[in-house]
Amino acid sequence: MSAIKKISAQQLRVGMFLHDLDCGWMEHPFLRNKFMLDSEAQIEKIVAAGIHDVYIDTARGLDVQDAPTAEEVKASIEREMIEVASQKIVVPLKVDVAAELARAKQIKNQASALVRNVMHDARLGKAVELEAVEPMVQDITESVLRNGGALLTLLRIKNKDDYTFLHSVSVGTLLIAFCRGVGLDSELTHQAGLGGLLHDTGKAFVPDEVLNKPGRLTDEEFELIKRHPKDGWDVLLKTPEIGEIPLDITLHHHERIDGSGYPDKLPGAQIATTTKMAAIVDVYDAITADRCYHKGMSATDALRKLYEWSKFHFEPSLVQAFMKIIGIYPVGTLVRLESGKLGVVTEQNEHSLLTPVVKVFFSAKSNGYIEPYLLDLSRPLGSGGGDRITGHEDPQKWKIDPMRFLGL
Repeated sequence: MSAIKKISAQQLRVGMFLHDLDCGWMEHPFLRNKFMLDSEAQIEKIVAAGIHDVYIDTARGLDVQDAPTAEEVKASIEREMIEVASQKIVVPLKVDVAAELARAKQIKNQASALVRNVMHDARLGKAVELEAVEPMVQDITESVLRNGGALLTLLRIKNKDDYTFLHSVSVGTLLIAFCRGVGLDSELTHQAGLGGLLHDTGKAFVPDEVLNKPGRLTDEEFELIKRHPKDGWDVLLKTPEIGEIPLDITLHHHERIDGSGYPDKLPGAQIATTTKMAAIVDVYDAITADRCYHKGMSATDALRKLYEWSKFHFEPSLVQAFMKIIGIYPVGTLVRLESGKLGVVTEQNEHSLLTPVVKVFFSAKSNGYIEPYLLDLSRPLGSGGGDRITGHEDPQKWKIDPMRFLGL
């Protein structure tokens, strides 16, 4: 029986061993994620941070008898996710991933350089030059319309030197794909994409040693980071022609629907829909990225965490819509098939997120590479299909780089 259990923060008692604070790493004021609770003050600090549920290790501290185990919680969420994913979606693609890759690489590099320039100018007290940013948003939008999987998969590869810039490009791209998927018009989508690209402009004023600190932040450093939405908003206010949506996304992308976010502790009813969408993609991109202080989650695990956190922090219907748009096995995910083979998802299927196109290249049974071939899981056996996904795998466990089978 698992020793790890999920309980409400209200059930915490001194003598329990905290295994996981169950929130995005940037959203709690503790230097560690795992520790013994030895004072009521620690419990009060957890509750004050807007943390509603936590995981405890009952082998190392007090137990709560009827609390569900981590495995039970995970299985329950995955059942619900599969139910959501089995609902039909149609986001037609104009070209396949391979055909879009070269253009997507160029856009990734140009957009990253652009965000770097925006932040450099912000430090010098200059306004954002919208005439430089607007065409970039258009280029990203057109790439997403042709095949969003190409650019989004490329953007999952970040190194620590350009993380801040590429994170902004990712958030802009994800937000454009999200807006398009829920049917927002082209102008709203453009404004949201602009907001996503510029949302972290205020990080220009956070010292690099705090921004890229390899360990957890001190309370003072945490407060410094929390100033970036307002600092970015101040920069954008100096920008002629800037719209309300980019301003609001920049100021409020760390707000949470239970009112526990910052800087204004807004309740859900006061947060604009595009800003709620920006909050979801911001956290999704942050927790899937490798950083010097934490290993990125797989896309599927990140979606499961978002789904779990949507009970308090995110609009549940928007999290479900996001899952339906990028797929519970997004392009680039290493998956295990019922046949014992491993492959990388290369394309979502228009009619079912549970049956993507997979490039199969490895046999888990023989623990060796096989001649790669494409498998469309939406087709029956004998028509290019005839297998099914049983789960996703950690590429590091198999010492495999699935991205090279996408031509990256």
